Amino acid sequence: MDRKTAVALHAINAGQPLTPAIRAAAAGLAPGAPVVVMVHGFRFSPASTQHDPHRHILSLTPTAGERRAVSWPAGLGFTAAGDEGLALAFGWEARGKLRHAYAQAGEVGAGLAALIDEVSEASGRAVAVIGHSLGARVALSAMARVQPGSMGRVVLLAGAEFRDRAEAALATPGGRRAEVINVTTRENDPFDFAVELLLGRGQGATIGLGLSQRARNWIDLQIDQPEVLAGLAALGFAVSAPGSRACHWSPYLRAGMFDLYRAALCHPWSLPLPLIARHIPDRQAPRWSRLLRLRPAQSPSLGRA
Repeated sequence: MDRKTAVALHAINAGQPLTPAIRAAAAGLAPGAPVVVMVHGFRFSPASTQHDPHRHILSLTPTAGERRAVSWPAGLGFTAAGDEGLALAFGWEARGKLRHAYAQAGEVGAGLAALIDEVSEASGRAVAVIGHSLGARVALSAMARVQPGSMGRVVLLAGAEFRDRAEAALATPGGRRAEVINVTTRENDPFDFAVELLLGRGQGATIGLGLSQRARNWIDLQIDQPEVLAGLAALGFAVSAPGSRACHWSPYLRAGMFDLYRAALCHPWSLPLPLIARHIPDRQAPRWSRLLRLRPAQSPSLGRA
């Protein structure tokens, strides 16, 4: 591919076919260059200028003044030059009621699986994925359907999914070949609880509490634990301490997090899961432990993810 016309970041939305430009970019990647799919969460919509993720977190240059508008592709090391690899900004309709958006995320994951398979075949390498909130559900739904080896490292940020469904995805042929870093924080406890109450009627735990049992290719990373932050620092990642009692967006707003994600997704060989595991506690802190040791906080509402 002509490097003068190369573009690292491509936008594609659910239901759209793989474009010739993306296929050409994938086929023309240098050996070892990463392919990363980025999936937003609740209350974004590519059909709405006001809520368009391609103008917000999935843009190299987010619209000025937008709340929580941190560029994911820039954080992962992609630039307008186009020679760092291939970043796919995946948009989907995530507005409306939470229950509807949750159901929609599961269906969208099937389409994302087909896209990942195509891009993996064109590029000759596994595709990495990062998803926040309901975007984590999209990623896990795709994992359950991809061809074995198409999906590589997956980073889930404050994932709005139930652990039994995550475990089912991990047990599929595609899931067994993938690796998952499940980024959790007790800052997200109110949101996890809301998902369990509204969608699970209190009968199932979300992945904010981790899996029910350990898995070889899944690691829970609770980023509000001081011991975890110390472990990440020992690995060379200086991550800031939590700045609020409750925050659904902390996994991508906290300073230093994207240095970790860039290594995990773009250079996974440099950060194997067993290495991370050796530097963090075996167990997560229990739910509400952060709120209980601080003064009571107001209950937050689920906002745009």
